[in-house]
Amino acid sequence: MVDVLRVPFPVLQSSPSLSFKPRLCPLIPPSRRLHLKSNSLLFPLFCSSPSFFKLPLRCSSSSMPLQLSSLSQDSLLYSRAYWVTKTIIAWNVDVVEGSCYLYASKVAALSVTDNGIQGHDLEIKLEEDRSGLPPNVIEKFPHIRDYRAFKLPPVLDAKNLVKCQLAVAEFNSQGKCRNATGLQLPGVLDELFSYDGPLGAFYSAEAVSLCLWAPTAQAVYAHIYKDPVGGCPLEIIPLEETNGVWSTKGPKSWEGCYYMYEVSVYHPSTLHIEKCYANDPYARGLSADGKRTLFVNLHADDLKPEGWDELEDMKPDILSFSDISIYELHIRDFSANDDTVNADFRGGYMAFTLKDSAGVLHLKKLSKAGITHVHLLPTFQFAAVDDEKENWKYVDSKILEKLPSDSAEQQEKITAIQDDDAYNWGYNPVLWGVPKGSYSSDPNGPCRIVEFRKMIQALTHIGLRVVLDVVYNHLHANGPFDKDSVLDKIVPGYYLRRNTDGFIENSTCVNNTASEHYMVERLIIDDLLSWAINYKVDGFRFDLMGHIMKRTMVKAKDALCSLTKERDGVDGSRIYIYGEGWDFGEVAKNGRGINASQFNLCGTGIGSFNDRIRDAMLGGSPFGPPLQQGFVTGLLLEPNGHDHGTKDVEKAMLASAKDHIQVGLAANLRGFVLTDFEGKERKGSEVLCYGGTPVGYAFCPTETVLILLSENTLLRFNVPGFVLKVCTLLSGVKFS
Repeated sequence: MVDVLRVPFPVLQSSPSLSFKPRLCPLIPPSRRLHLKSNSLLFPLFCSSPSFFKLPLRCSSSSMPLQLSSLSQDSLLYSRAYWVTKTIIAWNVDVVEGSCYLYASKVAALSVTDNGIQGHDLEIKLEEDRSGLPPNVIEKFPHIRDYRAFKLPPVLDAKNLVKCQLAVAEFNSQGKCRNATGLQLPGVLDELFSYDGPLGAFYSAEAVSLCLWAPTAQAVYAHIYKDPVGGCPLEIIPLEETNGVWSTKGPKSWEGCYYMYEVSVYHPSTLHIEKCYANDPYARGLSADGKRTLFVNLHADDLKPEGWDELEDMKPDILSFSDISIYELHIRDFSANDDTVNADFRGGYMAFTLKDSAGVLHLKKLSKAGITHVHLLPTFQFAAVDDEKENWKYVDSKILEKLPSDSAEQQEKITAIQDDDAYNWGYNPVLWGVPKGSYSSDPNGPCRIVEFRKMIQALTHIGLRVVLDVVYNHLHANGPFDKDSVLDKIVPGYYLRRNTDGFIENSTCVNNTASEHYMVERLIIDDLLSWAINYKVDGFRFDLMGHIMKRTMVKAKDALCSLTKERDGVDGSRIYIYGEGWDFGEVAKNGRGINASQFNLCGTGIGSFNDRIRDAMLGGSPFGPPLQQGFVTGLLLEPNGHDHGTKDVEKAMLASAKDHIQVGLAANLRGFVLTDFEGKERKGSEVLCYGGTPVGYAFCPTETVLILLSENTLLRFNVPGFVLKVCTLLSGVKFS
């Protein structure tokens, strides 16, 4: 098993009279709160020639503006039909004696009337396939398995059609329109445009090349800038498209400059062709607050600290993943209030490079005591913390010290600046592949890259490996206008998972991503490889991993394991990945495909957090009554006033908790055999909890991650001096 130690960092040196800022919900960080923003519809349309279409089908020159009718006030704002393959559209309608049509408008001029769809350039009749959706479609989209299948002509120019505003409409036998909706395109995009070639910026001795995957875009330009902010572009370069990939080549002098993409694309959230300005999804450098993407070659020698290429040889040995013990840490909290750290380094990457600060000395003690890894909370570019330190707001601690620690006045002063200080957990990703600028000495240029590498190097010298907290399950922003929106500007409606009405799922709190889509999965894996190769990190902790597909996680593990020191500069076989395997939301019970939940990961070697032993020990769950007691918090023996039921019920709960703890101490193995509280021999998979789900779900110990609680944490549960210590396996265990 893998141990994770979660304790308050002991060197923050905050005054005991200071109070902490309130949070709306202790289980949901502020970075995950949903903020709704209205979208303007007042943007110009992109106009082009009707010769865009290759099929001489029934065409119309009409370009009417959108006029919603009484048929369905917002019909086209919904996307209830799915274009799943080149020749199949899935739609949940029952067409008996009527008919269905597909409509397209390159200038996004479709409108709904009682007579059907107006403003189209193209109208195509759909024929229902009574045999239903094929197995490969049902496997990819299990949530629409019962939808009707409608056939498209095989000669249809689908690659150009996906660049248009699209809608389908259903008519009765008298020709009256009964239903109309937009389309979701990920299925056909995956079939026609899945791509494994280069993406992002690439550097040679003579040139810089750009490649962007944007199959639904009508035009793409690269705006090249000299400076990180302000000023006019040095040049605006049109990119050329080949099978959905837009590319260009520029001079070597671009290196060190900045760029932004201008993408003209239909956006389903506004029903318009929008001109979107976005960073490169494969950005490896940024200006402050992600205003522009930096042209930066991570292989350049001047970006490598001395001895960087030999760092892999200095990594501490790990004989088995079962020997891993992880210490969770937030970069800012590590040194933000540490007076032994230079003021310029506090709260940033460089604080880890000092040899004798209070924090570093503590990490050295932990390393000697057996901690093997440090888990850094999100370090990628996230929203809600300004990268420019001069914009941060503070409260004078001397003023706070004069106020009672539980006073409303103190809390008011903290609350007044909480949205403008530098405190944030970081679970609101903007770009996954770039270190966060606020932790660096200079958020512009390559400084953040160099300092991040120096941090990794310093932790390695202490004897600690580094785990990064990765948040691939959601993004902070969406739509064509939000400054923090990136992927949803490049290929709208593709990267973010949508429900059957076509609206973005938010069970992760906001903007769920869709790793079941090929190019989303590819982006995740490419990003992991970049962090492993370019920053030599040693593991990844996946936030809400259950919202990612199992296939994606297995591919990621295999890709990382394939890295070699000779070819890639790192030994991928020593990279450990684990995460939160919770099974909820739209992905629950394989609702969007086989997801990376605790039970589905059995046999993969990928770790997941063990909530069984946690809840048995402490009582309840994060979503249950806070006073519900458990094995170490006084259940039956030291009542706290919470109504658990009768004494017999409490005895049964305590006995059941004992069984759960036994299985948990045996790494939650499915095959572990114990004698339960009834005196019967059972396998771990036969001990049940949570409405009949098995306690034991792992195939091997490295698939279970336990959280060790500190004395300070357990003091809240009236068990002073108790520290949870977990063995890899109980002695004398029996397996079947």
